[in-house]
Amino acid sequence: MAVRKIKPVTPGQRHKIAGTFETLTSATPEKSLLRPLSKSGGRNVDGKRTMRYIGGGHKKMYRVIDFLREKDAMPATVKTIEYDPNRSSRIALVVYKDGEKRYIVAPTGLLVGQTLLSGKEASPEIGNTLFLSDIPMGTIIHNIELKPGKGGALARSAGTYAQLSARDGKYATIKLPSGETRLVLTTCRATIGTVSNGDHNLERSGKAGRSRWQGRRPRVRGVVMNPVDHPMGGGEGRASGGHPRSRKGIPAKGFKTRDKKKYSAKHIIERRKK
Repeated sequence: MAVRKIKPVTPGQRHKIAGTFETLTSATPEKSLLRPLSKSGGRNVDGKRTMRYIGGGHKKMYRVIDFLREKDAMPATVKTIEYDPNRSSRIALVVYKDGEKRYIVAPTGLLVGQTLLSGKEASPEIGNTLFLSDIPMGTIIHNIELKPGKGGALARSAGTYAQLSARDGKYATIKLPSGETRLVLTTCRATIGTVSNGDHNLERSGKAGRSRWQGRRPRVRGVVMNPVDHPMGGGEGRASGGHPRSRKGIPAKGFKTRDKKKYSAKHIIERRKK
């Protein structure tokens, strides 16, 4: 995966850095795995706007992704590598031996024709899904479950990965992409490898219109609002607006909002880096 600098023939393309699609093998998604994806436009059932800065955007269909990977001992062949408008990573269409088709989050290095496996019989190779109890120490993993049987929840974004660093009893120690180190049950599953499209963070849209295509409306700064609309609003001229805080008054820049008594706090060994 790489990025390309667009020739500046228009102002919107001058700063645009786009991703390349040479890793994709199909432009047509699997119809049986598509679902309608409706949009709220930031409005509730009464038509009242309850969320700001949402609206418009291109129509999309949702691709049903298999985050569980629970078909153990059933080999699956990679049929295509595809683009997914709903996530930053690429997805892969796999066909199981019994004929069932599923989409999975494609790891870096996955090739069409490759055979994947899940469960106890699987070897720790790219794309295979194993229990944390069966993965060798130091292995790079992604799509990690937090609760057994619930499906992968951690390290699913483009280019992300976690590392299995230790095991002790029924818990495994995982170092997450944020830098946080936490305990996860060894009965949870994880997939070997790094999530594809690692250069996604290098892309630049180049123009405001691309945000509109993605359903994002212009975001207004708090300091330019009136005092009735935001704690940082008001003042004569270009007033700074006071201490940075949200519309509801919660301070920004270092203020911790996590509940100290949260049930999962005991599983966090080291907090994420600031």
